Amino acid sequence: MKIVLCLLVCILVLVAHATAQKSDSGSVLKSLVDTERAFARASEEKGTREAFLAFIADDGILFRPAAVNGKKWLLDHPAPASPKRSLLSWQPIFADISAAGDMGYTTGPWEFREDIKDAKPVGYGNFVTVWKKQSDGSWKFVIDLGITNPQPASARASWQPPADGKSGKPAARIDFASARSALISREREFSNASAKQGALSAFLTYSATDVSLFRNNSFPFVGRDAAGQALATHPNAWTWRPAFADVSRSGDLGYTYGTYELRSNDAAKALTEKGSYLRIWKKENGEWKVVLDVANPLPPEKKN
Repeated sequence: MKIVLCLLVCILVLVAHATAQKSDSGSVLKSLVDTERAFARASEEKGTREAFLAFIADDGILFRPAAVNGKKWLLDHPAPASPKRSLLSWQPIFADISAAGDMGYTTGPWEFREDIKDAKPVGYGNFVTVWKKQSDGSWKFVIDLGITNPQPASARASWQPPADGKSGKPAARIDFASARSALISREREFSNASAKQGALSAFLTYSATDVSLFRNNSFPFVGRDAAGQALATHPNAWTWRPAFADVSRSGDLGYTYGTYELRSNDAAKALTEKGSYLRIWKKENGEWKVVLDVANPLPPEKKN
């Protein structure tokens, strides 16, 4: 009888631990999305510049148009006096976090109005924001980049908690320096493969099945098939140079950013586009795979 009781107690403890783990992980994901929503509310109530200053990490990156320290750039570039108050509004429709709950990202549509009183937006797009948990337990974003797209035909559904509670595995100790170095190496390997095999072949090899591709003037391409078809319509030679990488404490989620170039596939190899990119990676069966890729082209250089 004692053995049976001990087994029952052990089972109950394991079930309680698993349930708590699901609840904890789910609540961390919700706290990330709640922070994103608070960020958007602050943009409406206090202004976009003030909202960005309040929610960006001290080392957070913005693209103006190249990568810069976002907080410093905002402080060095005060908003000019204007009778109008522009409004950038957005909402998250997707979010994910690392198993350790220290890093995550959000995506969703944005709209821009030249004045908060305007009935209709004049610009539309989709954003990608990477967040990190700070020492005080708050979320701050470390990088933000987006694309423009046509006016959507209908509103997208707002983010809802996943049915499975977004449970994750307990975070294991990792060597940060080695993990970051490994991710940078993976990036360079991907770029070399793109140069040798072609952009489409390399992308299909290094991307996850549910990858999302963000490109200007188009809605996000969701899924490997859709992303592959989009890349196939622009058969340029595509290479890039990573500038930075970071990974979660659990070593299962990371991001990289840097610069890229597109060149014609003919003998001339003429430069057709260059810009900045942000790429989010996730471990799948122990291997880094791209889950999101966003490119931000630089304005064309003016010819003398």
